[in-house]
Amino acid sequence: MTIPRIYSPDALENKKTCELGADNLKYLKQVMRLKNGDRINIFDGFGREFEAVIKSYSTKTVLIELGKIITAADKGIRITLAQAIPKARKMDTIVKSAAELGADAIIPFDAERSVGHIVEEKSSSKAARWQKIAAEAARCSHSSHITKVSPVSSFTDMISSASSDALRLIFWEEESQKTIKDILNDEAIAAIKDFFIVVGPEGGFSKEEVMMTKEAGFLSVSLGRQILKVETAAAAIISIIQYEKGIFGQRSQEVKNDHL
Repeated sequence: MTIPRIYSPDALENKKTCELGADNLKYLKQVMRLKNGDRINIFDGFGREFEAVIKSYSTKTVLIELGKIITAADKGIRITLAQAIPKARKMDTIVKSAAELGADAIIPFDAERSVGHIVEEKSSSKAARWQKIAAEAARCSHSSHITKVSPVSSFTDMISSASSDALRLIFWEEESQKTIKDILNDEAIAAIKDFFIVVGPEGGFSKEEVMMTKEAGFLSVSLGRQILKVETAAAAIISIIQYEKGIFGQRSQEVKNDHL
């Protein structure tokens, strides 16, 4: 039987026990039918994961005893996805796939051509929903880190939130000079470990928006000739970066280092 992985909303550092709330109580007791003494793994989203044992159930909580630390793999790089709000519930899919692929942060923002604008009073509730999707994605993908999802931002605030130390890329279908392959194969940026990628809505970015990002130090790039739907663009970009620089390329990099 596969050992269940459970997310703790509280940090587990320096703890010997923890209590899980009603959602986990129902899942462990009624869905998984686990009993006192059964084993689980528990993680807190900050890179800490433990072997653990169920000690007792109460009417509202589950008491968990923490055991051996499970060492998390080195992520190697940091990826922030700034995603223009798409229409309908496409953002749910984008958050899920980006979190599974190891994005560290997601910044939803309103672009000029965004169809699904979100009013300010609904921004926090939407972010809470997406954060829950990200936590579930971490549980399913066996990641000890949970992607942080921010409330919906304006275009200018999104630009200003990018670190000057990051490789800042805006993906624009009208870019004809540089592709992501060109950028990632550039030896001048080989040592960069922080990536800030900006993906547009269904209608793409306006030239004015692209100029604003370039003036702020971003590079305009394309995925080549292929035009992807908004639901798949971010996942494709993150996968490419992870293959070249991150978790999907670590084994080949370790082998390369062993032969130096």
